[in-house]
Amino acid sequence: MAKAKKAEFCNWFNPILVALKELGGSGRPKEVIERVAKNEKVSDHKREETLKNGTLKFDNQVAWARQYLVYAGLLDNSIKGVWTLTPLGKKTELTLDEAHKIFLKRVEIYQKSKRIENKKETKEELEKIIDNPVYNENTDLLDILKSISWVGFEHLCKRLLREHGFENLEVTQRSRDEGIDGSGTLETNPFIKTKIIFQCKRYKGTVSREKVGDFRNAVMGRAEKGIMITTGTFSEDAKREARRDGVIPIELIDGIKLVELFEQVELGLKQKVIYEVDYKFFEEYYEME
Repeated sequence: MAKAKKAEFCNWFNPILVALKELGGSGRPKEVIERVAKNEKVSDHKREETLKNGTLKFDNQVAWARQYLVYAGLLDNSIKGVWTLTPLGKKTELTLDEAHKIFLKRVEIYQKSKRIENKKETKEELEKIIDNPVYNENTDLLDILKSISWVGFEHLCKRLLREHGFENLEVTQRSRDEGIDGSGTLETNPFIKTKIIFQCKRYKGTVSREKVGDFRNAVMGRAEKGIMITTGTFSEDAKREARRDGVIPIELIDGIKLVELFEQVELGLKQKVIYEVDYKFFEEYYEME
């Protein structure tokens, strides 16, 4: 096994447990990640770091830490899109050394399974497991969304909004869009319809606060709400600008959220059943002689 250097995502094992306890035992991924970042005073710079594929490094590490807590029986994996403490997780606190031991145990099981397959791990493969592993999300879809044309992306966003209940959707002519890519309405109840304006940014990078401010200026006087959709990410300043009090609210949809929205309505996707190995089930059998 590679010499035990501490995987960075081990730092977030116990903060996840703390955050979930504060949230009442369960939470959506984004709210748990936000609570961990707030509790641990994670800097904007660290929040905005990305991996080579454009995924936010911090969010990715917290997602991986959560997966290892599932392996350890501290989090429940039964409900998609909700992180939930198990009875054991509710009464557990982890030191960094204890978190690292959970990680090393999983690496050991991984190596044993590879030896059974007669596959020898290279040093580079082991380092990839330890350093910034990429959490398994639907990266194929995100890569496609980043590669289609600008016009195609705008029309695809229009289709996605329609699938989620928006009506009267139109894509703006590019010659006079003034930063507005389309508009529509959303009926929140039989008495209220909200006019929205949307902007689509087929980015691989980070959308800045200035871009959010410019979009809000374009929305003012035209609609009650703006929706900004990107295949990339938003800076922390951009997020704060979007939820600033006393101004028109701007909803931010980043690449990861965009994939979730496609999955919810199965737009451009086909369902398939995948069985995940329950590593915890097999642990006792590795120890038998």
